[in-house]
Amino acid sequence: MTSSTDTSAGGPVKPSAQGSTGTGVPPAVRVPPQLTAARGEHTHGERPRPEPAGPPVGVARPRPGGSVPEPRTERTRTDDDVAPQVRADRPPAEPPVRPVVQRASVRGQILDALRTALVSGELMPGEVYSAPVLGDRFGVSATPVREAMQQLALEGAVEVVPNRGFRVVERGARELGELAEVRALIEVPVMLRLARTVTVERWAELRPLAEATVRAASSGSRAAYAESDRAFHRAVLALAGNEQLVQIADDLHRRAQWPLVGAPASRGRAELVSDAAEHTALLDALIAGDVDVVRVLVGEHFTGAS
Repeated sequence: MTSSTDTSAGGPVKPSAQGSTGTGVPPAVRVPPQLTAARGEHTHGERPRPEPAGPPVGVARPRPGGSVPEPRTERTRTDDDVAPQVRADRPPAEPPVRPVVQRASVRGQILDALRTALVSGELMPGEVYSAPVLGDRFGVSATPVREAMQQLALEGAVEVVPNRGFRVVERGARELGELAEVRALIEVPVMLRLARTVTVERWAELRPLAEATVRAASSGSRAAYAESDRAFHRAVLALAGNEQLVQIADDLHRRAQWPLVGAPASRGRAELVSDAAEHTALLDALIAGDVDVVRVLVGEHFTGAS
């Protein structure tokens, strides 16, 4: 059998190991597409073969210019792979939702302002106040004012008047005495126990709070003194490690600070200074570990509160 020559390929072509196909024409030799593209040659006389659908993963597709790109590897598609015009078609991102904390913060600020107004006597016992009017006063809508007033109603400071607003509760000396008695039943045993167990160093850390009550009393501001007074008592009771105790005692303390019916709008400066001096004397006794003096001072403190 004689071998045939493919003149279009530029050289002799060896016959197939299987021989001819029976027609006298040797089978065509397939040239890898990569090599064909690299040489820039064409195989004349051969039937065009369809190109594969795409190179397998990791194999680069040859470029018409003759260069072979680096093999590609799979990677996660990111937004950087998206054409700019595609990204432009996307709807704009929605603005972040306003946190609910902002509204709660407004209500908390209004609640603090109303408590201060109660202590200072700006909100008079027996008077009715509407949420819209108070909202105009604080520069907010009626909603946070109404929510704050509802909290004060739960605490017993005001009562709801349908279609009108909220009335400041009228309290007498008897209620104030009952509050002082309950506070003494809770706080006195705790302070006596703490006087025996808490170290001198821990008591010394409360010195700035006791001094803050003296400064607030010297200013003559009943609202400022009321806040510093409760802060000192909270810090003392917190040494017991009982959060429920601190919360209950602080609630009773706050209610005891509301003005009485017929009483002056605010306590005099001298009365505030005298009350604050009891804090520093009590702290000195606690640091000294003198339980007897602590018992006397705490008893006098709550008696004077009534």
